[in-house]
Amino acid sequence: MPIPIYHVDAFTNRVFHGNPAGVCPLDRWLDDAAMQAIAAENNLSETAFFVRRGSDYDLRWFTPVTEVDLCGHATLASAHVLFTRLDRAATSVTFHTKSGPLVVTRDGDRLVMDFPSRPPAPCPVPAGLVDGLGATPRETLRRATCSRCSTTRTRSDASPRTSRRSNTSTRSGSSSRARGRDVDFVSRFFAPRKGVPEDPVTGSAHCTLVPFWAGRLGRTRLTARQLSTRGGEIACELAGDRVRLAGHAVTFMEGSLEA
Repeated sequence: MPIPIYHVDAFTNRVFHGNPAGVCPLDRWLDDAAMQAIAAENNLSETAFFVRRGSDYDLRWFTPVTEVDLCGHATLASAHVLFTRLDRAATSVTFHTKSGPLVVTRDGDRLVMDFPSRPPAPCPVPAGLVDGLGATPRETLRRATCSRCSTTRTRSDASPRTSRRSNTSTRSGSSSRARGRDVDFVSRFFAPRKGVPEDPVTGSAHCTLVPFWAGRLGRTRLTARQLSTRGGEIACELAGDRVRLAGHAVTFMEGSLEA
């Protein structure tokens, strides 16, 4: 039977901006190979699949090459589809994921996601990072529970060498960050080994960036912008061991697929 699919631009209120995600509501799970093939065919940073579980939903995310354990923009996109198409009366939704329960709540015209905080710790410069970035970072940090690497050097005009970035020793991805001018901080995110040369707006990376900048700036409420070509903005709050990420989403396309 045809499978519904939505193409949603997340962390923006304008189409052709933010981070595009595929969203497929399912009556039951497809096998993993089928979901991976759909994600590869969509060729977006992530395609989300969800199945109802009582009043909640189980949610999974796939890049064009692999399943991931946490994704911000495709979670925001999934909640947007539920709130605007499938359950317009709902004011919040709980997704059960590999990273635990994730709650998304309406806040006026924005959606607020409740995610785990994943603070970083200093680490040695990963092999191949300098060559891949084409620049030497002033500082490198690693999230304690995985090999996501963050650096303090961020330039909107930088041109990382994607083919070489895939040879760095970080398995999940690398982000660069810096103080912003009209926002608290800016960032970029690259995950070539995950099939994402540069991610337009990365909610999951802010689970690490928010506790870092909250500590540096002495504030728990922050504004962030990701400096990709498409760009996107996130309102952030550190709440103990949780991070709240707020943004808009807009539907670009809806239809069905045969799989």
